[in-house]
Amino acid sequence: MFRSIGPWEIGLILLIILIVFGVGKLPEVGGAIGRALREFRKSQKGEDDAKATKPDEAGDDKPQEPKS
Repeated sequence: MFRSIGPWEIGLILLIILIVFGVGKLPEVGGAIGRALREFRKSQKGEDDAKATKPDEAGDDKPQEPKS
């Protein structure tokens, strides 16, 4: 259905993004996308770690005392 995206299509997409967001906003947009991807990967990894650990090892069943 879709053919592979070539260099002209990628260039056109980048040009449209540049026009929409402007040069000043690009670092902010890139940083926000990077943080979102990092958080998504971290949450996926956290879910896998939670499944792998036993409830006794996690220590979530005991309330922690407040530190002074």
